[in-house]
Amino acid sequence: MDRAELSITLHRTGDEVVLRLAGEIDMLTATQLSTVVNEALVDPPARIILDLGGVTFCDSQGLGTLVVLSRKTRHAQSLLVLTNVGDFLLRVLDITGLRSALMIRNDTPTP
Repeated sequence: MDRAELSITLHRTGDEVVLRLAGEIDMLTATQLSTVVNEALVDPPARIILDLGGVTFCDSQGLGTLVVLSRKTRHAQSLLVLTNVGDFLLRVLDITGLRSALMIRNDTPTP
């Protein structure tokens, strides 16, 4: 199967929405991620947490989408926080200089 898949599970608890992502964030799935975040912003929580623990790949479109969503969330007086960001993604964010544009909170550092 060569079509990229992204599964997103949403949990809303109090003033927080947690989105658990698994799969690939790329040109085929970035719109799906945008749609889910935009729906969460209809009634903006204090925080939207993107749990990227299950993300296996993220291309330039995916990175751009994360930055756009971060900006959009801020406009809605909310906060987009990335957690469980894998080493490969952190490296890409460093290389592209986007790490400073995103809020990253890795609670459980992997050895």
